[in-house]
Amino acid sequence: MILAQLHNPYLLLVLTTLFWSGNMVIGRAVRDQVPPLTLAFWRWAIALALVLPLALPHLREQWPLIRRNWKAVALLGLLGVGGYNTLAYVALRYTPATNALLLNSFIPVATIALSWIFLGKRLLGVAWVGVVLSLAGVTTIVCQGSLDTLTQLSLNIGDLWMLAAVFTWAVYTIGLQWRPDGVHPMLMLAAFIGVGLVALAPAYAWELASGKTIAVSAGSLAAIAYTGVFPGFLGYVFYNRAVGEVGASKASLFIHLMPVFGTLLAAIFLGEIPHAYHYLGIALIFSGIYLTTATLPGVNKR
Repeated sequence: MILAQLHNPYLLLVLTTLFWSGNMVIGRAVRDQVPPLTLAFWRWAIALALVLPLALPHLREQWPLIRRNWKAVALLGLLGVGGYNTLAYVALRYTPATNALLLNSFIPVATIALSWIFLGKRLLGVAWVGVVLSLAGVTTIVCQGSLDTLTQLSLNIGDLWMLAAVFTWAVYTIGLQWRPDGVHPMLMLAAFIGVGLVALAPAYAWELASGKTIAVSAGSLAAIAYTGVFPGFLGYVFYNRAVGEVGASKASLFIHLMPVFGTLLAAIFLGEIPHAYHYLGIALIFSGIYLTTATLPGVNKR
């Protein structure tokens, strides 16, 4: 399996943010063809179909562990599967990409802050410099190198949905430490997806009853397939494993790579030529990630 060939948690995080960057681009591109709750439901239905053959061999032996820890499994499934992406898809219907990217980039800050408040964990001084540098790089890209763009940003209903998504993902990332030990990663992911789909099903049914359906085309079907295979299945497998190895604070910092990959994807597929502020922002982001991940252990007890 591909996961067995990938041992470096930082490589897994880079691939994850690449997949999720494509997910954000697609979510915005097909917003008029695929309703948000429909996209979320079918994304996870596809991911579940992919993970079940890998999870079922472990079910009989490890089911007692999941049953004893059902509260943690249910909470993580609701947050990570039923929550974040659904909220983000809804947000992308109402808010410009600039606002969404900037707000999404507060995930590392939210994760670190919640880790400090509830778990008593803090980053070392040099690592904090890395967080600030990385956030400055994100802001540079999103604001196109102009402070005027930042000062003109205003919150709308889509931004509020995105803020809800940000804190949902931060809590999910921190909560991964409470996963029951001894459960195979594929079975754990299947359990999360199962919980998320149960939560999404009534919302999906409501959306259908409201007359919001998929505008079927090769493009819309391909978009749904992509969200299920890459950001849905592989992205969560990679992210969950990496968080277990490097911790929530460091892993969440890689979210700052999303504007970088967004810029590159736009250049490749849309012919948009990067500007000087793109290169400056990318340099700041990579410098910040290097400072944070190179600081060992990086997260200490207070």
